[in-house]
Amino acid sequence: MAAKKSLGVFDLVLFNTVAIVGLRWVALAGHAGPSSLTLWLLAALAFFIPQGLCVMTLSSALPKDGGLYVWISEAFGERQGFIAGWLYWAANILYFPTLCLSTVVFALYIFNNQFVALEHSPMFAAGASLLLLGIALGANIVGTGTGRWLQNLGGLAQWIPSLVLIGVGLVALIADGSATPMPAASFAPNFSNLDTIIFFSQICFAFGGLELAPLLAGEIHEPRRTIPRALLISGFVIAAIYILNTLALMWAMPSKDISIIAGVNQAIAQAGAAHGMAWLGPPVALLMTLAGIGGLGAWLIGTARLLFVGGMGRLLPPALARVHPRWNTPYVALLIQAGLAAVFILAATQGSSVRSAYLMMVDATAILTFVVYLYLFASAFKLRARIAQTADAIAIPGGALGSAIANGLGFLTTVGAIALALVPPSDTAGRMDFFLKVIGGTFGFFIAGLVLYRLAKRRAVR
Repeated sequence: MAAKKSLGVFDLVLFNTVAIVGLRWVALAGHAGPSSLTLWLLAALAFFIPQGLCVMTLSSALPKDGGLYVWISEAFGERQGFIAGWLYWAANILYFPTLCLSTVVFALYIFNNQFVALEHSPMFAAGASLLLLGIALGANIVGTGTGRWLQNLGGLAQWIPSLVLIGVGLVALIADGSATPMPAASFAPNFSNLDTIIFFSQICFAFGGLELAPLLAGEIHEPRRTIPRALLISGFVIAAIYILNTLALMWAMPSKDISIIAGVNQAIAQAGAAHGMAWLGPPVALLMTLAGIGGLGAWLIGTARLLFVGGMGRLLPPALARVHPRWNTPYVALLIQAGLAAVFILAATQGSSVRSAYLMMVDATAILTFVVYLYLFASAFKLRARIAQTADAIAIPGGALGSAIANGLGFLTTVGAIALALVPPSDTAGRMDFFLKVIGGTFGFFIAGLVLYRLAKRRAVR
């Protein structure tokens, strides 16, 4: 069945915004202090802009359903395309729990501070996360025509809390001055501090996701034109949200008191109450919860497309290529990845604190995702001649030299980010255990991908 062309520029801008922007990253940056503003800018220059240029050129030259799976297969062959697609899918299986865990913490603030203590309850985190996962799954099985409204609502819901935080931060700044001292020297990152350089990896990861929408090229109006336009608009919006909100958060609260997950909720609740706006907390928390659900839906449908394409190519069991007879969606792929995500949600909330589980999942997800970015940057460079010869394709400015600089910078930054993601935070209990779990999990997924590909080729021979 042919996919319905239901996504336009506005839909993709909201899709990218809700998929990439996470106010939990703003909270993490605010906790790190004023130097995080400089790190946002460095990450934008060294990773986000090269990523955008890479995705823009590849999506305009090869606007096919499956996105990165197709691009990497064209550049390096079927096996490498499968491995990259598998790692990207695996990364998101680990990403769903972190997104769910942060969203259910946001939801606690809908009731002011009445249930905030549940932030540290593994039982609440598991139950509420599974409920959110079920909502996002149901909306996307019904179809992108319906599911896109979940993503669109989430995208709009993402912007409103951002604007509220900026307003609250400005009120606090005018009334009391910045709650976080910001002398000029504080904006210089201390790269002799281990946590600072580790944090740079997380900042880069927060900018990841522009490659997600092209996975749905078959459902986008004129993808060769629509995707690049949406990428350009989304890039400015996403960078502005991160930088301005981090600044406003530090105006409203001392950085040392900011929670790494719920810092935005804290700031709006506390600073709002201090300046006669106590009523702001619950509605903003509700909007942040909706944004989290929208982001979960965006990643579910985007990564399900990889399994769907793999099933069509018979590299994975053919059942994964099945579409729903009524809604025309890859419902088997959606159900399988939601089921696995549920398993990881339960595993992440057993035997460790919610905070420790959250950080561990973030690091494992980041490493797997960064490996895929290495493939993407290398693919854009290898296919540069083909891109230049493709009608309507958008080449990186500067020809071969410009392509080499942009993709080379992105590639080297990604290598550094992988190395930094392997280092446990200094305040993590059982640092060696943390490291072994992260590296063991990521290596295990890589081996599983190789085994699956070999089994698929044996089936093809038989």
